[in-house]
Amino acid sequence: MKKRMAKLCSLPLTISDTTLRDGAQMPGIHFSVADKLAIAKALAAAGVDVIEAGFPAGSTHEIEAIRRIAAEVPGPMIMALCRTVAGDIDAAWSALAQADPARCGVGVFVGASPLHRRYKLGKTKAQCLELIAQCVVYARKRFARVTFSCEDGSRTEPSFLRQAYTVAMDAGATGIGFPDTVGILTPETAAARTRMLVALARPRGVRLRVHFHNDLGLATANTLAAIRAGADIVHLTVGGIGERAGNAPLEETVMALTLHPDHYRRTIRVDPTRLTGLCRLVSRLSGIPLPANKAVTGANIFATSAGVHQDGLLKNPDTYLPFRPEVVGASGISLPLSPLSGKAGLARRLAELGIELSPDALARALRAIKNAGKADWADEEGLLRRAAALAQKDAS
Repeated sequence: MKKRMAKLCSLPLTISDTTLRDGAQMPGIHFSVADKLAIAKALAAAGVDVIEAGFPAGSTHEIEAIRRIAAEVPGPMIMALCRTVAGDIDAAWSALAQADPARCGVGVFVGASPLHRRYKLGKTKAQCLELIAQCVVYARKRFARVTFSCEDGSRTEPSFLRQAYTVAMDAGATGIGFPDTVGILTPETAAARTRMLVALARPRGVRLRVHFHNDLGLATANTLAAIRAGADIVHLTVGGIGERAGNAPLEETVMALTLHPDHYRRTIRVDPTRLTGLCRLVSRLSGIPLPANKAVTGANIFATSAGVHQDGLLKNPDTYLPFRPEVVGASGISLPLSPLSGKAGLARRLAELGIELSPDALARALRAIKNAGKADWADEEGLLRRAAALAQKDAS
């Protein structure tokens, strides 16, 4: 068993980005064809293996975006999402018919949970299984690569999951996808489901893709647990954008794998130095701001106003950083002043203003700014110059 797991965990991990499909479903986002093309080119430059470029049945706009991405973005495989509907697969074919067959494919899905079967589809288990078989066979007539997913897989009975995926593989599916559509899994349950599906797919040479949402704030943790459990492909979005609370973020997953190679033992092609630029590009084009405290690429990752931390960072940046800014393509460390700052941070800021104080004067200036009111901080430079002048006057 240990030898088998060691071999399993030495496999390369495929990074599949769904920013242009699931990310684009986030309320308020309206990517143009040009936006999608720009993001796809940036994803390719970053080393992403697969780009899920859109939902072709949605509109002619989607078809055009997918067609242009396949034609103009070399490198990654280009995938399109389809329901288990012949018309969806026809729409995908209209977008990808001219693309290299070796680097394009479709993902097809059907609602599989009791809730979806009863309330959304109005179908029995047997009817769903028949639909899966028919759709996968139809898709394989045009695409060499077809991944089948059970929508709402995390709330689907394990026995029916196995049935559905077995039917899909028998019909010719080259991959199976396991989505936590409403983001309810924990790392433990995500790992258990992944192990179950790896055991089902691996003997048949079929790869498993996982797709986790962030409704409990666990999408990254669940993705990493699934990677550890043997998932072959992970679905991610830049900045974690997507339905409701979003998807597992590309930048968080990549940096966790980069910082902990001995734990996850999976190789990836994504260049971490592209992450900050990629997140800023998607933020600008989507109109969704990056929170200052966003993991990995937020503005506050390399900023602190606390005196103890500022002193440590000035002596050695590694004292209070998980990784250096340049590792993710960020510009540098920021030490903004606040009432919690110390002498080291104040001396540095005053030096930027061309002001040098003696140790005693610096201590007096620090007391002055610590006791300044909120309104005084609106003009930080003015506050510092007044505090320095007062400290020097007191010294004389």
